Amino acid sequence: MKIVRSWKSWLAMVALAALTTAFATHRTATPPQEITVWKSPSCGCCGKWVAYMREQGFKVTVVDMNDVTPVKRQHGIPENLWSCHTAVVDGYIIEGHVPAPDITRLLREHPNVAGLAVPGMVTGSPGMEGGRAQPYDVVSFGDAKTQVYAHH
Repeated sequence: MKIVRSWKSWLAMVALAALTTAFATHRTATPPQEITVWKSPSCGCCGKWVAYMREQGFKVTVVDMNDVTPVKRQHGIPENLWSCHTAVVDGYIIEGHVPAPDITRLLREHPNVAGLAVPGMVTGSPGMEGGRAQPYDVVSFGDAKTQVYAHH
């Protein structure tokens, strides 16, 4: 009988520890990062990128507008980096189909840049799946300089 009681006690302690850990993890989990995206209401790839970002745990607010150019100019995005949509997260500008892990890294490291961009419409980037994926760079920009932030 002692073995059964010990086994039951051990099992109860393990269950309690698991519940305590799960509760503590739930309470201390970071809330979803809020990101605002300006895009054309008719752009399918922008919609796919928004869906992808939501799947990655971001809380996405969408502002549909027929011409996103004024937003790009307002945020000082160099024209050679433009893509189809523009986003802002925690004060950083995100231009185009930037992968969520690169944005998460940006938010974790807080480099002194204005933001990240994937210029153009690169097949294989998030929201641009289908066809033969192309290698591409995510670039950081700000203070009149750009540099490769990640290569995909």
